[in-house]
Amino acid sequence: MKREPFLKMAKREKISWQKRLLIRFIALLLSLIVCAGVIFLLVRMNPMDVYKAIWDGALGSERRVWITLRDTMVLLCIAIGLAPAFKMRFWNIGAEGQILVGGACAAAVMIYAGDSMSPVLLLIIMFVCSALGGMIWGMIPGVFKAYWNTNETLFTLMLNYVAMQIVTFCIVFWENPKGSNTVGIINQTTQAGWLPELFGQKYGWNVLIVLVFTVVMFIYLKYSKQGYEIAVVGESENTARYAGIRVKRVIIRTMAISGAICGVAGFIIVSGASHTISTATADGRGFTAIIVAWLSKFNTFIMLAVSFGIVFMQQGAVQIATQYGLNENASDVILGIILFFLIGAEFFINYKVERAKK
Repeated sequence: MKREPFLKMAKREKISWQKRLLIRFIALLLSLIVCAGVIFLLVRMNPMDVYKAIWDGALGSERRVWITLRDTMVLLCIAIGLAPAFKMRFWNIGAEGQILVGGACAAAVMIYAGDSMSPVLLLIIMFVCSALGGMIWGMIPGVFKAYWNTNETLFTLMLNYVAMQIVTFCIVFWENPKGSNTVGIINQTTQAGWLPELFGQKYGWNVLIVLVFTVVMFIYLKYSKQGYEIAVVGESENTARYAGIRVKRVIIRTMAISGAICGVAGFIIVSGASHTISTATADGRGFTAIIVAWLSKFNTFIMLAVSFGIVFMQQGAVQIATQYGLNENASDVILGIILFFLIGAEFFINYKVERAKK
């Protein structure tokens, strides 16, 4: 006689937001307990002391708070750019390249037009050029996918390396001084093309620009006709065609928007933070933003919280390395455990484990 399983999995029809939040909270709590055990086993330190050091590294002073906010806004901006493409099930792995192209466009305007126009006009042109550069870099794989059904994952990934070589060429062409193989700080004396302070805060404009994108993208995806078309194409292209949606146009338009926002992230990094351009300008944030967008289910307000949590841990890594002489990878291990539990929580949100009926 065949034995029935004691437990079985069943897909949830519906789950309240309270229960969803509770599941994520339990996952976070369990991850911190596991992290505490790992910390003790690896370094024989009190886990609470390590957690306190992470807190101090991210929020221990006003300067650290603003650096954490600055990096949070950059990561959030990239995740916002990926959201429409991912909701359409277009796997845009090319955010790194779109950031680099956008940043290179901003740097070019700073170098060639920094002394020839007003500060406000200069910043506007930098913003527009960065968006256009990222848009073109995003539209290229969009066009190939729409008309020839190419693999967007490989295509966008390869474009990252092309963008890196373009930036490398620009660095050699703009090197200052000659032979240094580095651009250095652009317009360090005049600060032309640098985002100014807002309300007395150095990174105030970074925060404001990205928060505006957060609200606009939330409304766009949830309430606009184009947002509805993105969702339908993501569910089924055949259904979208049956409903009269022009799928090719939606794919190209969505990738143009995705690339443009990632390009603006390059502008924010170059104009509002580093004031230079290099192959490390994106610094892997294009890939980290994929985790942010996926965990947030493309809700831009939830992306804000997830982005802050990841940057919080990354900034804390520096403090751990300084205070305890540990490798910064120790914080990455903690972050990895937390993300593992949070991703695992999605299983229990979508499925329930129940006792099998006899």
